[in-house]
Amino acid sequence: MPGPQSVLRALLAQKCPRCHLGRLFTHSAFNLAKFDEMPAACPVCGQTYEPEVGFYWGAMYISYGFSVGIVVLTGVLLYFLAGDPAAWVYILTVATVVLGLTPVMFRYSRTVMLYFFGGTHYDAAAAGRLARGL
Repeated sequence: MPGPQSVLRALLAQKCPRCHLGRLFTHSAFNLAKFDEMPAACPVCGQTYEPEVGFYWGAMYISYGFSVGIVVLTGVLLYFLAGDPAAWVYILTVATVVLGLTPVMFRYSRTVMLYFFGGTHYDAAAAGRLARGL
């Protein structure tokens, strides 16, 4: 079992905010039928992943921010790389990119929500005990 990670590495790897070892999602983001499934608690340390009922409603705002960033980036790239194509090309490309990245945006918006607003912080002592199997 790997040792503790930095907060940024654990967030990017979608690991538990408390122990940085347990996975936040039960299936791969490429499993489109189950990409959104999360266990109720960390399988390693037991940390609850839903601090209160409806907690992840706030993740919609984070996902919206991700979507806006993707729309702007895709539009700028199209403008410069494709020589300012017709409007339908922008619409079709942006819609395809946003729909294709929806599972990733969903997962990272929940991860960011849990890390920044979940009230849980990394516990080095608990992670050390868990890594040693105690």
